[in-house]
Amino acid sequence: MKKLLLLIVLLTNFLQVSIAAEATTQASPYQVIEVTGNKLFAKITDKQDALKKFPDLMRDIVEEELMPSVDYQYAAFKILGKHLRNTTKEQRVNFITAMRSYLVRTYANALMQYSDQKVLFEPEGKLKDNAKSASVDVKIIDSGKPDIHITFQMRKDSQTQEWKAYDMIVEGISLISSKQSELNRRISDLGLDQVTLELASITS
Repeated sequence: MKKLLLLIVLLTNFLQVSIAAEATTQASPYQVIEVTGNKLFAKITDKQDALKKFPDLMRDIVEEELMPSVDYQYAAFKILGKHLRNTTKEQRVNFITAMRSYLVRTYANALMQYSDQKVLFEPEGKLKDNAKSASVDVKIIDSGKPDIHITFQMRKDSQTQEWKAYDMIVEGISLISSKQSELNRRISDLGLDQVTLELASITS
């Protein structure tokens, strides 16, 4: 009986250690992009008929499959740039919320162009020890058309240790940089609150 109890205790401890070890093992930025991308494109392919009837379904797909791997708060702060230090907590929360909605719409509109093209993900690369940022390349191949090159800028969350994308560079054009250029002058002229309202009111 004592041996059985000892075995149960040892087995329980082993399972606890194994679960803890598994929890601390985080996917690399390359794995995050490939796994997320494969699930995303598989869902879009599966829902093609429904998407033709209900285009807004793409936003639901983006919410479910893509947004968990997007660091939209960091993206929002990058876009605010020099204006960030002059914001209140409420303003930051409102802007982050508006920016998240904007990103969902932007990604959904872009992904409506996807129709089962071939997608090549950059293979696993070697990161520097304690790396906190990385770039992951993706190539979309469409027969008879030029290849589309996309680079995802990734960062590692210091608390969760998860890798997430905060910027997407398409053919050399950064989504973050272009949006920052567009909004910075408007924030200076109109104020952050007004720009946040305008951003939140965009429906397509």
